[in-house]
Amino acid sequence: MTRESMLRIMAGFFVLLSLGLGAEGSPIFHHSYWLWFTAFVGLNLFQSGFTGFCLPEKVLTSLNIGSPCNWSESNEEKS
Repeated sequence: MTRESMLRIMAGFFVLLSLGLGAEGSPIFHHSYWLWFTAFVGLNLFQSGFTGFCLPEKVLTSLNIGSPCNWSESNEEKS
């Protein structure tokens, strides 16, 4: 599994979890402030699309988890 697919799974999980914790109709509702976490994940995805910087990818790389995605490999060759 590539790091890119792992990051997509993590982002989707965090969005669904924070929506479940923040939406009043949810059976796992805790507080509406959890919706700020949803916004944070979305903002991180948005900025990483423009800049290419993704902190969770750097963490996975430093822990040597998953195989590199094509973007990371071509980026490392240029460095």
